[in-house]
Amino acid sequence: MKKILIVLALVLVSFANAQKGTYLLSGSVGFNSEKVNSSGNHGSQNNFTIVPKIGYQFAENWTAGVQTSASYSRGEIESGHGKSNYYSIGAFVRYSKPLSEIFDVYADLGSGYNFGNTSYTYNDNPTENKNKYNGFGVSIAPALLLKIKNGFGLNFGFGGLGYRYDKITFDTNSNNFQKTKSFDFTFGQFFTAGISKNF
Repeated sequence: MKKILIVLALVLVSFANAQKGTYLLSGSVGFNSEKVNSSGNHGSQNNFTIVPKIGYQFAENWTAGVQTSASYSRGEIESGHGKSNYYSIGAFVRYSKPLSEIFDVYADLGSGYNFGNTSYTYNDNPTENKNKYNGFGVSIAPALLLKIKNGFGLNFGFGGLGYRYDKITFDTNSNNFQKTKSFDFTFGQFFTAGISKNF
């Protein structure tokens, strides 16, 4: 699994120019794994995320554009197993600042429309429970750029802050739903990586 993630990180290339009036095409991948302990159930959950972006650098340190993301989760506990697919499309603003000749730091403020679905199957009941959800979210994520050579660099993110609102429709019945609001602090808990090339 680690080898696959490294290959994906190397394949996703971002093209950026450090000058005003240029375009940005970028992408990153993220992965985290966690243990689950819920009401006596023990298990694990794996999450994989990919985030492509395209933007325009309208000032020396500022870039604005559109972004999409896709997240896939798979989990298993003693009572059953489940999976979820979560997507988002929206906009972002990036502020970047050089720290030294080899390091840049930047932060992306993004917002977007979210949609997706989940399914869960209990071991004692073969019927699959399906839910759909949609809503919106806002997040801010700091990251570090390590300049290597000839304009190439490695991008590393370590999580961030986020707010999300979702309307969950249970078992595809539009009259059976619930609304949720969540605030996420994932700094130091989620890792993303990518490659960049400055022209």
